[in-house]
Amino acid sequence: MIEYFKTTEEGTQQLDMPERGCWINCVAPSMEEKRFLTDHVGVLPEFVQSSLDEEESSHIDYDDDLEQTLVIIDYPSMKGIDSGANEYFTCPLGVVLMHGYIITISLYESWSINTLRRHLGKFVDTRLKTRFLLTLCLYISQRFLMCLRQIDRLSTQTEQDLQEDLDNDGLLRLLGLEKSLVYFSTSLKSDETTLNRIHRGKQIKLYEEDEELWEDVMIEMNQANEMCNIYSGILSQMRETYNSIISNNLNQVMKLLAIVTIVLSLPNIVYAFYGMNVRLPLPYVWFPTLVSVLLCVGSLIWLLNSKRFK
Repeated sequence: MIEYFKTTEEGTQQLDMPERGCWINCVAPSMEEKRFLTDHVGVLPEFVQSSLDEEESSHIDYDDDLEQTLVIIDYPSMKGIDSGANEYFTCPLGVVLMHGYIITISLYESWSINTLRRHLGKFVDTRLKTRFLLTLCLYISQRFLMCLRQIDRLSTQTEQDLQEDLDNDGLLRLLGLEKSLVYFSTSLKSDETTLNRIHRGKQIKLYEEDEELWEDVMIEMNQANEMCNIYSGILSQMRETYNSIISNNLNQVMKLLAIVTIVLSLPNIVYAFYGMNVRLPLPYVWFPTLVSVLLCVGSLIWLLNSKRFK
């Protein structure tokens, strides 16, 4: 899907074909749309390929010959809404800055792009490329914060469920949330590195009026990174605590089985003595039975009151 938007003095309008000074938004492009971007618009094929690579990390790439700049920014997304998995991951979003156009390329539709589309003409101008890029980064950082708050609520709910019933589903949910925070932490660090490179102004010209916006983006990114580290530490401690609880429960079961084994082995010992071809006192059926019962009851009482088995 390809959309074209342009901001003018009269406002923002959606175009049927690209014009100079417009924003080209491309989501999950087909082969024909990829050829259109490379042949008609003039985007480098490697820039398109990098933007659609799910394993691509955040970075800046610049081509001196065509004077094109590619900025890859990782943004958060969620999967498993229907299945109840509630796991998060990050995807790359490519922003190509070239003469006459600003192009965004991604595999999936994102909340940040939709928010940017709604704010066109109010806070976003397609003719101001650097401000457009920084505004998009600001929306991505805000989305990170929203997802982190959702993860915090999900972890609190999961903790309450595990306190009521310590089952495998709850532990797997904790594992999924902890894995999501690992993705977030890695992407936030790479996004911060990319923003610092933007601030140097070598590949992208940063104007004085954009300094305040860049600082706002960095504040949001740093806050998201700190929240991610805090939540990751909390989930790690929760997982270790539940592992200790499971281990303690297993020890209690093993103690009970050891007591049962010891008690049940005593009658076998008594009857083994009376099964030998040796003269023993009171060779009657009731005597070894009485001895076995007394030994079982006595050993059970002693073991239950023993400090080693408490």
